[in-house]
Amino acid sequence: MAGAAGTTPPVFLVPELPEGEFATLDGEEAHHAVTVRRLRTGERLTLSDGHGGVADCVTVAAHPGRKPIVELRVVATRTVRAPALRVTVVQALAKGDRGELAVELATEAGADAIVPWRAARSVVRWDDGARTEKALGKWRGTARAAAKQARRAWLPEVAEPVTTRDLAAVLSEADLALVLDGDAQEGITEVPLPSEGELVLVVGPEGGVAPEEFAAFTAAGARRVRLGPTVLRTSTAAAVALGALGALTARWA
Repeated sequence: MAGAAGTTPPVFLVPELPEGEFATLDGEEAHHAVTVRRLRTGERLTLSDGHGGVADCVTVAAHPGRKPIVELRVVATRTVRAPALRVTVVQALAKGDRGELAVELATEAGADAIVPWRAARSVVRWDDGARTEKALGKWRGTARAAAKQARRAWLPEVAEPVTTRDLAAVLSEADLALVLDGDAQEGITEVPLPSEGELVLVVGPEGGVAPEEFAAFTAAGARRVRLGPTVLRTSTAAAVALGALGALTARWA
């Protein structure tokens, strides 16, 4: 969001940040650095633990092969604070690759967590364990790649899928819960937004949120809001809403 890709050093995710002056990058991240990014000696890169910890590094040497390794010198380490207002995106399951696109765009736009929702009108059904694990793995891989592309210090968690009943309980505990609805009387710019805490944003499937789901969410304290005069696809709605929330709150400050 802050700039085009390529203007800042690439980000590589690691389980934990190095403690000393020198470090090594191995595994899939080293393969990506050496084979895809083709990093050379002297080039800069950033290591992130996905939880706000960041290390700015310089490449000392890159060793390709079956088990590539990148030798690094750590220039500086820092901690990026999480936003005071945390936004969880609840994304209804969508057909084709639209669910993964929704995750990608929401991650780039700053979602702090993503929750798959088995909505009544979702065409896709994550009903059996094997299918759910495979689909959930794709969502998590998409979020990981998008976080790196966006140079994020925080990797959004992609939670286990929830039912409508589960989701109503989540909404009841939020500081503010918003359900996107193109027919809502209230616009997102008219809603008093908290400066901190937990905001949950619900995006329905292509067929829309069912009346009984709206009723359950409203009973849980959620507010129905519209983004604007146009109708957005389920794959793009969260990203647009996150952009609005970034401008309307201190999240982008």
